[in-house]
Amino acid sequence: MKKLVLVLVMIFAVMVGRTQSFEGVIHFSMKMEITDPKIKAQIEEAKKKAADPANQAKMKEMEAKMKDPQMKALLEQNPQMKAQMEAMMKVMMGSDPSAMMPTGIVVKLKGTNSLMSMQGGIMDKNEILRVGDKDMTYMINNPAKTYMVMKNQSNVPQKTPKITKTSETQKILNYTCTKYLIEQTGFDGKSLNTNYWATTEIKDIDLKAIAKQQANQGQAFIYAEIDGVPLKVETTTPQGNIIMECTEFKKESVPASTFTLPAGYAETKI
Repeated sequence: MKKLVLVLVMIFAVMVGRTQSFEGVIHFSMKMEITDPKIKAQIEEAKKKAADPANQAKMKEMEAKMKDPQMKALLEQNPQMKAQMEAMMKVMMGSDPSAMMPTGIVVKLKGTNSLMSMQGGIMDKNEILRVGDKDMTYMINNPAKTYMVMKNQSNVPQKTPKITKTSETQKILNYTCTKYLIEQTGFDGKSLNTNYWATTEIKDIDLKAIAKQQANQGQAFIYAEIDGVPLKVETTTPQGNIIMECTEFKKESVPASTFTLPAGYAETKI
């Protein structure tokens, strides 16, 4: 499920990372609904185990160790270890897979540069930085103070998605959005059905121009066939439903320094 979330986030990162004239900040909410009966049963079982007194005692013991002055000093010297332990705590405390999901995404844009920050879940405080003039994309792990160069997915074989424009509309942030049905195959080879709600009332982001630049055939085809900018994306999977929706679209000045790798961060490999 985390891999699917990353794929969806990367779709937005590629899209917004190729804007031309827009400068500002966009906020998205993100939520997940588990629909698979088997996973629901596993969640209930995991909740029971998490509520077990023995497991509760282990959790308290781990929390106490992390608050110990010596341990705190050690973790401050080793941000990666600290990030791993905090992620482990989140997994142990949140037996529901949806608790691992980001609750929101904040995107800062300036020309062809973008910085996408994840909020909440196991990817909390992780960022995706797109530096347009260098044609480079980075995954930044702020808690661990590391970064990773994201590989270009243009060489990944993909089937052309089926796109159906509907007559259904919906108001999002007072913009009239039209619903598009997208049927495609994800990077993992599994079916991925998505609803895009796009508006033509935002003129600063041109998906048609993005499509001409985009090497990824499947995503470029979607941009070319959709009129306007997606403000809501609903993805249906066998495990559950994921909804990303724009909650704020604000034009404002963003410092150029926002789109640089943090000093002192170490590069890691996949």
